[in-house]
Amino acid sequence: MTNVLTKTVLGRTGLEISRVIYGGIISMNEEQKDSDYYVDYAIDHGINYFDIAPSYGNAQEILGRSLKNKRNNVYLACKTGEFSLENGSKQFYESLDMLYTDHFDVFQLHGLSSMEQVEIAFSADGIMEFLVNAKDEGKIRNIGFSAHNESVALKALSMYDFDTVLFPFNWSMNISLNAGNELLKEAANRNMGILALKVLAERALTENESDKYPKSWYKPIDLTETEFIRAAVDFSFSLGIHSMIPPGYFSYLKFMINDKAIRYGNDPSSSSADYLKQRLNPIEKEILPHIR
Repeated sequence: MTNVLTKTVLGRTGLEISRVIYGGIISMNEEQKDSDYYVDYAIDHGINYFDIAPSYGNAQEILGRSLKNKRNNVYLACKTGEFSLENGSKQFYESLDMLYTDHFDVFQLHGLSSMEQVEIAFSADGIMEFLVNAKDEGKIRNIGFSAHNESVALKALSMYDFDTVLFPFNWSMNISLNAGNELLKEAANRNMGILALKVLAERALTENESDKYPKSWYKPIDLTETEFIRAAVDFSFSLGIHSMIPPGYFSYLKFMINDKAIRYGNDPSSSSADYLKQRLNPIEKEILPHIR
């Protein structure tokens, strides 16, 4: 074992989680034996928080089998992108079955991007009342949401006191647009668990790159650019996040585990922002319209 990740308390949830999350999409379309290896490697190196969603193809089925005998040793987060009661509750129970569990440590509304989605979720025929009842029954320990629009995220927070938020707290978005700052402040005031995606997003995919990066929906920073990666991670943790989901490939997860130069929030470097501003200039027009 080369490195064991440090852990942090995920806000008021009280969950002591690893600074890096296993994104369930890593297991999507993989051979079962490979997913089993990835999961074992992650757990052996200190990763104890796994995030999954029904929209990740066959990932629930494969990851569920990989975690079947390890469920009591990890925290499991799941999501639904179905905001109506009928479809969302059906998806919830399907996820419980496929992941061989009787509860989720965190369950999230998935990918809120419009006010209409928030309105549906909180309507009389929406999923939120079901989730609150499931929490009361112990099927859910914490209720959270993921979002790709800050105004929508803040609207959701005005309607329910969520326990966690998953948002693209990304270097380029924050430096250029101050994106995420208002959400970060509100989440910190509530002592929410703050989770980050797209930490290593370099830019949007071009038309010819979708086949090359089928599990990330953006171009991740290349693994050979270690200074760039370290600066991007350093910057996101300096914002106050608790943990991050790397791009959906085992190679990135392994890098996040074994690169001892990454600080994960311990004494972040002030030079990271300066370095990233230099990297932003050539791609600013390309990335901002797509990732925010």
